[in-house]
Amino acid sequence: MDETQELEERFAQLREDLARNRLQEFREQFLELHIYEQGQFYRSLDEAQRNLVYAYLSPKELADMFDVLEEDKDEIKEFLAEMRPSYAAEMLAEMYTDNAVDLLNTLPKPQVAQYLTLMETEAATEIKDLLHYEDDTAGSIMTTEYVSIVANQTVRSAMYVLKSEAAVAETIYYIYVIDQEERLVGVISLRDLIINDDDQMIQEIMSERVMSVHVGDDQEDVAQTFRDYDFLALPVTDYDDHLLGIVTVDDIIDVIDDEAASDYSGLAGVNVEEISENPIKSANRRLPWLITLLFLGMATATLISHYEQLVSKASILAVFISLITGTAGNAGTQSLAVAVRRLAMSDNKEAGIWKTIVGEVITGLFTGLITGVTIFLIVAIWKGNPILGFVIGMAMMCAITVANLAGSLIPMLMDKLGFDPAVASGPFITTLSDLTSVLIYFNIASIFMSYFLN
Repeated sequence: MDETQELEERFAQLREDLARNRLQEFREQFLELHIYEQGQFYRSLDEAQRNLVYAYLSPKELADMFDVLEEDKDEIKEFLAEMRPSYAAEMLAEMYTDNAVDLLNTLPKPQVAQYLTLMETEAATEIKDLLHYEDDTAGSIMTTEYVSIVANQTVRSAMYVLKSEAAVAETIYYIYVIDQEERLVGVISLRDLIINDDDQMIQEIMSERVMSVHVGDDQEDVAQTFRDYDFLALPVTDYDDHLLGIVTVDDIIDVIDDEAASDYSGLAGVNVEEISENPIKSANRRLPWLITLLFLGMATATLISHYEQLVSKASILAVFISLITGTAGNAGTQSLAVAVRRLAMSDNKEAGIWKTIVGEVITGLFTGLITGVTIFLIVAIWKGNPILGFVIGMAMMCAITVANLAGSLIPMLMDKLGFDPAVASGPFITTLSDLTSVLIYFNIASIFMSYFLN
């Protein structure tokens, strides 16, 4: 029996325990599951079954599961609405602060205020402190559950602090050293505490070269720092270097997922998170892009109609319109994807602009030349007309080169103007490529028409 089948059997047994009100058996089996598996089981239940779970589990036990539950705004609202407000408030208070804040940010403000009122003062204050930070910043994803010590204490006393706070800290692998004014002055690892003598002073063994991020830094920049330095956690400070919290690697994994989904949404021109969304809402989200692209497409249609006389004289030209526009659009989308990725990964965007432009022009010319020669040979043999083949091949090469250049320049322009480069979406680039390809194609055709019609 494989692991999936075994897990399904355990889920079936848990459902039976719920149905037969076997409280003790359910608790034992459920709490033996990994918290990720607990979340999978919980999401598979209907409302009536979940209400039994709330009766069988304490808010703390449910909080452990909610700490790793994948966020879905509509689902979270539904789950919290099922619970008694006092139960939900206690559960949120038992969660790690950053995770509780993430959940509360999905709720209407009156509901958030109700939960904060029902919480104990200390938990509510910690959550309020994080709620006011702007979305997508280091402050919005940091946690205040960390271990800090002062420099003028011994390893023995530091270990005492660590043991007393470890139960509620999100991570204990790094211990941050602060001065009397709570400014960050160093960092020490758990290993350092273990291997050094109990009477050793912290200031003698701590590292003063501590990397930190500012509370207002963009979460994408924070993720880049994690990637570059392979950290498990990073301290978050204000302008005066006061330690405010830490960002942990599990939060950064979520950020990377969110940023990837956002970039893919931009490239596709659609919200990729709408998988389980109501069809009407889904349509409403997609329509603005489609209508905008429709008007851009009308510009292409108008341009084609401008060359109507040319097409009527050489109807063979109409056969290759979609071939040229489609190939150029594909080339532009490829260039766009590379440009967006390069902008996301680059530390010095200014220095690489001209290198990128020259690189994309060379790439466009090379791919355009190979594609152009290929289509030239095909058309020349198929239609027995080398001049027509030359026109199609030349138009293809020029269209691909221009599309490549546009696919790299537009994201750079977006980035320069302060917009997300990914909003220069694939459909937009494709439609723009259609417009430029048609213009290139018919201008080249008009120059050589007298030759390939003979």
